[in-house]
Amino acid sequence: MTALLLQFWPYLLGAAALIFGAFKIRQSGVNAERAKQAASELAARTEGQKIDDAVAGRSPDDNRERLGKWSKS
Repeated sequence: MTALLLQFWPYLLGAAALIFGAFKIRQSGVNAERAKQAASELAARTEGQKIDDAVAGRSPDDNRERLGKWSKS
């Protein structure tokens, strides 16, 4: 059994490295997609906030002032 293991250890090591590499590549793809979605959601929230402010008829400075008063109470 030991002789068989000693004979095939490079193949086992290669298989383990291949599995690890595949996992890392997949994980980096997942992280890239999450970052892309987060940037898209941030842009949508920013644009939505601009629209809400325009509909309310207030300038961004007025909104900051009002929010500042609200957050301190």
